[in-house]
Amino acid sequence: MLPAAYNNNMQIIQGPGYVTILHEMNHSVRIIPTDGRPHAPQSIRLWRGDSRGHWEGDTLVVDVANFTARNPFRGSGEKLHVVERFTRVDENTILYRFTVEDPETWDKPWTAELAMVKEKGPIYEFACHEGNYGLANTLRGARVAEAEAATPGK
Repeated sequence: MLPAAYNNNMQIIQGPGYVTILHEMNHSVRIIPTDGRPHAPQSIRLWRGDSRGHWEGDTLVVDVANFTARNPFRGSGEKLHVVERFTRVDENTILYRFTVEDPETWDKPWTAELAMVKEKGPIYEFACHEGNYGLANTLRGARVAEAEAATPGK
């Protein structure tokens, strides 16, 4: 949930028993049950962990466990545990605070926070559409390889 170089927009949707967060980057969607169900068994490991939420007053608290070591956060492993807090502080701002712990990575848990500011505008499709210059070069390289393969003695 930390901002990167681009595509940092998110859309948060709340419905009965769930909160979903659509990330513009890669169009990933987190579906967070808020109905009190337990985490999936520890044998089930997910790229973005297994999220379970509940409300503490006006704050959405999300407990995230069951990460896979194949997608480390700052060097973490399967024992990564994250507690996120989303608090609306005014009409246009959500304070996002998270605490991470992984006893195999850090000596003690640590916490960070940032403000998420409401923006007008759509969430855009995550796609390379700025002229697709990379695609042209990929195709040019393929045509060269085809020509070399069709030329005897090369």
